Amino acid sequence: MSGQPPVPLPDAQVPPSGQTGAEQPTQEPDGGRRILHEIVSSSWLVSVLAVVLALVIGGLLIAAANQEVQAAAGYFFSRPGDLLGLAWTAVSDAYAALFAGAVFDPRAEEFRRAIRPITETLTVATPLILAGLGLGIGFRAGLFNIGAQGQIILGGIFAGFIGFTFDLPMGLHLVLCVLGAALGGALWAGIAGVLKARTGANEVIVTIMLNNIAIYLVAYLLSLDPFQRTGSNNPVSPPIADTGVYPLLLGTGYRLHAGFLVAIAAAFFTWWLMERSTIGFRFRAVGSNPDAARTAGISVNSTYVWVMLTAGALAGLAGSAQVLGTERVLTAGVAASFGFDAITVALLGRSKPLGTVLAGLLFGALRAGGVVMQARTGTPIDIVLVVQSLIVLFIAAPPLVRSVFRLPSAGGSRSPKPIVPVTAKEVSA
Repeated sequence: MSGQPPVPLPDAQVPPSGQTGAEQPTQEPDGGRRILHEIVSSSWLVSVLAVVLALVIGGLLIAAANQEVQAAAGYFFSRPGDLLGLAWTAVSDAYAALFAGAVFDPRAEEFRRAIRPITETLTVATPLILAGLGLGIGFRAGLFNIGAQGQIILGGIFAGFIGFTFDLPMGLHLVLCVLGAALGGALWAGIAGVLKARTGANEVIVTIMLNNIAIYLVAYLLSLDPFQRTGSNNPVSPPIADTGVYPLLLGTGYRLHAGFLVAIAAAFFTWWLMERSTIGFRFRAVGSNPDAARTAGISVNSTYVWVMLTAGALAGLAGSAQVLGTERVLTAGVAASFGFDAITVALLGRSKPLGTVLAGLLFGALRAGGVVMQARTGTPIDIVLVVQSLIVLFIAAPPLVRSVFRLPSAGGSRSPKPIVPVTAKEVSA
């Protein structure tokens, strides 16, 4: 090759938007993409320490809300040991009750009742895991999709309508209900994806609006005769047919259903999709640098549509877990706050499947154990909401967690090194 003249390498340029056939560049705030990338790429240690810090602050609030601790604070300087002892008792009793309500209850007389808390945790975690997996795909693709709430609702509507309307054989009926849920969530998220690709609309604003539309849509549908239970004035659908519900995994004494197995299967599918498939590589490439992906021949706009369709399908499956498994009816509160909590689940799990499953289990434990904590110790259940909010705060600010625990800056949060252009002379050499 030394005898041939060096071939100049053309500079990579993004085609101007006015060219015929050129893809319109999508408007994307660099600051938002940079912050999202920093959160997703933060280390596992930062995520764990964020939870620990939130639990510590939650413990301080538990102690401050305890009446005995408040009374002991009045004579702190004369007997400081009383305040410290009562505060420790209040915090330890509250967290012990939280554990008993979320994992294992040592006070239970029977083993079946002792393990019931962990089954409740798994049941509550199921829609959180499914919705979190969908949001995580969007985050890794550079899309801040916060429309899981609406996508869960649409998934529940589709699954519920198929479940209580059609009379189909067992097995086939359930499969169609699950596919309908995935289709409903995908279509709802696809609206935001198409608007993002066609017009450059901000997906945050679009998905927020779609959340509100979905809330009013399910309320309207439940006022119509096909969706209303006969003889009832409440906004609730007819019960799902027995052939269309998720089977219970541990019998009638527990609420845990096969939707949890669907969530685990979805986690494996998400791992394969993002780490082993070509389309997953395109998702990650667009999330890392859409301009470089466009230069490499990847259609960024069509990728955005496929990302939203995939994320919506997973969130729609979360709606099936509620309608076909836990509630077995369609109600206006089918999504509860799962869609919003799933944002924290995805961020806490760094948008990775394993991390999302573990984060979903943590939030399921907080939800399931919070009720028992309030009943046994009188601790306000709002403390659990405060802990969840603190986790959101610390996850959204990795530098804050590192500064509190004096950790070094992570490599993922450093500014990327500038790309040095390679000249034709260096290539020929």
